Amino acid sequence: MSSEGKKLFNIIILGVSFMFIFTAFQSCGNIAQTVITNLNNTDFHGSGYTSMSIIYGVLSASNLISPSLVAIVGPQFSMVISGVFYSLYIAVFIQPATWAFYTASVLIGIAAAVLWTAQGNCLTENSDENTIGRNSGIFWALLQFSLIFGNLYIYLAWQGKTHISESDRRTVFIALTVISLVGTVLFFLIRKQEDTKAPGDDDSTNEILGESSSARNKMMRAVAAFKKSITLSFTKEMLLLSVTTAYTGLVLTFFSGVYGTCIGAVNRFGSEEKSLIGLSGIFIGVGEILGGGIFGLLSKRSRSGRNPVVLLGILVHFIAFYLIFFNMPNDAPIAPMEGTDQVAYMTPSKEVAMLCSFLLGLGDSCFNTQLLSILGFLYSEDSAPAFAIFKFVQSICAAVAYFYSNYFLLQWQLLIMVLVGFFGTITFFTVEWGAAAALAARGSDYSSI
Repeated sequence: MSSEGKKLFNIIILGVSFMFIFTAFQSCGNIAQTVITNLNNTDFHGSGYTSMSIIYGVLSASNLISPSLVAIVGPQFSMVISGVFYSLYIAVFIQPATWAFYTASVLIGIAAAVLWTAQGNCLTENSDENTIGRNSGIFWALLQFSLIFGNLYIYLAWQGKTHISESDRRTVFIALTVISLVGTVLFFLIRKQEDTKAPGDDDSTNEILGESSSARNKMMRAVAAFKKSITLSFTKEMLLLSVTTAYTGLVLTFFSGVYGTCIGAVNRFGSEEKSLIGLSGIFIGVGEILGGGIFGLLSKRSRSGRNPVVLLGILVHFIAFYLIFFNMPNDAPIAPMEGTDQVAYMTPSKEVAMLCSFLLGLGDSCFNTQLLSILGFLYSEDSAPAFAIFKFVQSICAAVAYFYSNYFLLQWQLLIMVLVGFFGTITFFTVEWGAAAALAARGSDYSSI
């Protein structure tokens, strides 16, 4: 197999592995609060929102050290270990205990930081200036198939049910645990790239994450990775992109946890309210996959760079937020187990709710594919620290959003996303214009990015 063929194979395996793991994890997150609401009349007293807040809070802090951990362990084995912890978190729901639930939340936060840092490194190492857009799209589209499969099962299994029984819960989470473990095993199929580092090039990611039998050299690379993360955090481009990244963190919280809970709480949806959570996840996945395909795989045909895609993303999200504001009751995110009988500015419509799910996924893919692409382009020599900073900002904002989701009415959650999204779009434009200018100065074709 040629070098380019091997790199494309690695990207596909990376995407498929993430697809399996996040089929399990995202389905778990989408139904966690609903399942927990049915458990809270027992000895279990956990909160899905609180758990996700812990996960993203720990994840954000762990991103400070994740490049160093990946430098010591290596990206491939780092992803394997992280996948095991994802599986353990999901397995907790088979027989829930409050202490195990929150302990697993802390552990998976650490694992997630390592997983996404290693993923960013693997994506960049198997891409170049001309293929980073394509490979970002392939990875993102494969990853987002995870929203289809798990939620389709939930939709079919829970159709017509207003209460989730113990048998229903165990069946779902045993299946999701096995799926996560399959994705973890697939990481072993990723093939290592030959070291092509030029002599004297001692400041590249290959040096930071290269293998060495010397424990002393590994520790030196770990320290170098940590220092590089701190240095990159305060560069102009990274600070500007952090606003855009913060927006993706808020949206991640909303579509992966809050919106499904809102749909499941609307009593006017009748006996379909619980199964609609799974159907919503499917429509989010369709939007994500469509966006990844169009804006990633077809990126080579664009001669306008990344800004039009991000502009489309924010417009699509603003339309979704407007429709959700009119369609969903304000108290839906914090409704009790009995649900809510309130009505917003229109009678709740299942069709509008599913359309909004699709728009949320489509807009999210616009932002994430372009962020992955621009980070891989700007920081091809420092990919692990750059992607660690990206996940740090995204996850800390997701943690904050999960925390306030326990208390804020829907209208305030939507307003926060509108404001941050507006400013995040402007800051992304600024960085992209700078990247285009730098590329023009080098005599390269702008459409290649």
